[in-house]
Amino acid sequence: MSARELDAAGIRDPRLRESYERCRRLNAAHGKTYYLATLLLPPEKRPYVHALYGFARYADEIVDDLGSSLDGARRAEWLSAWGDRFLHDLGTGTSDDPICRAVVDTARRWDIPRQHFAAFLRSMRMDLTVTEYPTYEDLLDYVYGSAAVIGLQMVPILGVLDGGAYSAAQDLGIAFQLANFVRDVGEDLDRGRVYLPLEDLERFGLTRADLERRVVDDRVRRLLAYEIRRVRQLSRSASAGIPLLAPESRPCIEAAQDLYVGIVDEVERIDYQVFTRRASTSTLRRARVAGPAYLRALAARRGRSRPAPLASSSGR
Repeated sequence: MSARELDAAGIRDPRLRESYERCRRLNAAHGKTYYLATLLLPPEKRPYVHALYGFARYADEIVDDLGSSLDGARRAEWLSAWGDRFLHDLGTGTSDDPICRAVVDTARRWDIPRQHFAAFLRSMRMDLTVTEYPTYEDLLDYVYGSAAVIGLQMVPILGVLDGGAYSAAQDLGIAFQLANFVRDVGEDLDRGRVYLPLEDLERFGLTRADLERRVVDDRVRRLLAYEIRRVRQLSRSASAGIPLLAPESRPCIEAAQDLYVGIVDEVERIDYQVFTRRASTSTLRRARVAGPAYLRALAARRGRSRPAPLASSSGR
C-alpha cells in the first residue's frame, strides 16, 4: 500500500521514499485513529500527512519515551539539538535525518510556513519544564504549538477553497488536544503534568493535590464535564470549516473529528473514571464511522483531477 501511495505522490528518490515509509510506520503504530482517517484521503496526499504525523510523534517520543531514562536537562538538550537541526534543514531543503528528510520535503512541496514547525518545537520544549497551567489562556499558548499548528500544516495538503479553513483547522486541532487531556489526566499525572487549567480546578473546588489523590468524586465529574463542553464547542466551531476544504479531503476530516471528539463520549461512558481506565473508541464505532466515510471518499474522487500544491497563507 505505501509503495502505491508514494508512486501516486510522485516520490521517486529511494532515500526519500524510505523516510516517508518510516513516518507512515510511526503513524500506523501510534496513531491508529489518525491513521484510519488518513486512509480516506486520495493516495497521493497520504505520504505528506504521514510525514507531519511522524515528525510530531518522534518529537513527542523524545520528550516522553526515548529520553525517559535521561534527566530533564539532557532531554531538553537532545530535543533542542534535533529541532534546531530540523529548522536548519528546512532552510536548506535537504536533511540526513531519517524522519526529517520526508518532513522537509513535505514542507517545501506544500509551502508550509517555517513558523508552524518552530511553534510546535517550542511547545515540545515547554513539556520539559512546565508542569501546570494557571489559566486557559496559558494553556492555549501551549496548545497553539502542540495542536493548532498541526491543523494549519495540514490545510495546504488537504486543499483549501477559502481562507476560513485555517481558523477552523486551529479550532479542530485544539479540540483534539483537549479531548486527549480529558482522557489522559491520570497518565499526565504519572509524567508530573496537569494540563487542565488550575483556574478550572478552582472553579469546582479542586486543587492539583486533589487530582493526585486519583479519586473521582462529584467535583472531578463536574470538572471533566466542563472540559468536555469546551471540546464540543470547539468541534462545532470547526465543523464550519470542513466545506471549505477540497471535496476529496472532507471525509477524512469528518471521520477524524467524529472519532477524536468521540473520546469524550467514552469518558462519559466510563463515568469519568480516568484514573483507572483509559477511554478508547470502540472498534464498532470506528467501523460505523469508517464505512460511510469511505463511500463518501470514493464518490468525491470520481472525476476529480489532481490539484497542484496550494501555498499556505495562514499565520497565528
